[in-house]
Amino acid sequence: MIVTSRTVRAAAMSAAALFALSACGSDGGETAGNSATPASTDAFDLIQPGSVRVASMGDARPYTFTDESGEFTGFDVQFFQEVAGCVGIEDVVFTGQDFSAILPGVANGQFDVGVAAIGITEERKQTVDFSEGYLAGYLTVITPAGAGVTEGGDLSGSRLGVVQGTLQEAYALKNFPDTELVRFPDNNAGISALNSGSIDAHFADYEAAKQYATQYDIELAINIPSFDAPAGFAVAPDNDAFREALNVCIEEKMEDGTWRDLYEEWFPGSPMPDQYLPSSEQTGDDAATTTS
Repeated sequence: MIVTSRTVRAAAMSAAALFALSACGSDGGETAGNSATPASTDAFDLIQPGSVRVASMGDARPYTFTDESGEFTGFDVQFFQEVAGCVGIEDVVFTGQDFSAILPGVANGQFDVGVAAIGITEERKQTVDFSEGYLAGYLTVITPAGAGVTEGGDLSGSRLGVVQGTLQEAYALKNFPDTELVRFPDNNAGISALNSGSIDAHFADYEAAKQYATQYDIELAINIPSFDAPAGFAVAPDNDAFREALNVCIEEKMEDGTWRDLYEEWFPGSPMPDQYLPSSEQTGDDAATTTS
């Protein structure tokens, strides 16, 4: 997880990244990147200079999804747009992908960055680099109402849906050995299968599960803490200047309250991770939400 003292971490950033971001302000008003000079992004190895091509998901509410007009929105989308503006890039182009295709797309140069509440793991670091973490949380098993599932052992012999390539799939492989995993490209497909009875349970993140519970006769049967793999922005390997610039501005947007305001908008009523709040608001408590 992210260390509590972000000031110490920020001080460890490279001098080059700090110089590139000298135009970033911290007044919490307009995006700081509006005043960045074009030269501040010259060191970034981007597919198209001055633009960021983002691999994301179109149906992972409330993290990233497309609205009625087909535009990408959600917590991760809006937070990344704020961070990108801070580093001096306003042209951010999102493209929907299956979750399992995001990291390969970043690694092979098809995209500059992956943004989809992507949990940082050692295995994933073999494929891409990551920014500092900005979100952490719970994994949730969803069942039909009244199924009587209260612990992992209750899933023995069941058909459990997972989105391919997620932390839920990895956790289930390790911890639910007597469960038959059924892989889906996204949560919508998994919930559809759950409602039709073709699977017995579906494994998602807490926030997505909470949304589905308001639409269908299902319940959040098991909530499993997963604080050791916070979400980060996936960046193409060796693009250090861009990654370090993102880190500086993640820091900036936490300290000026932008992260807090977006979190309250997209996760109303959910526990708020203390370590992501402005330094003046931290209490030392530990709470979290979710990653994929």
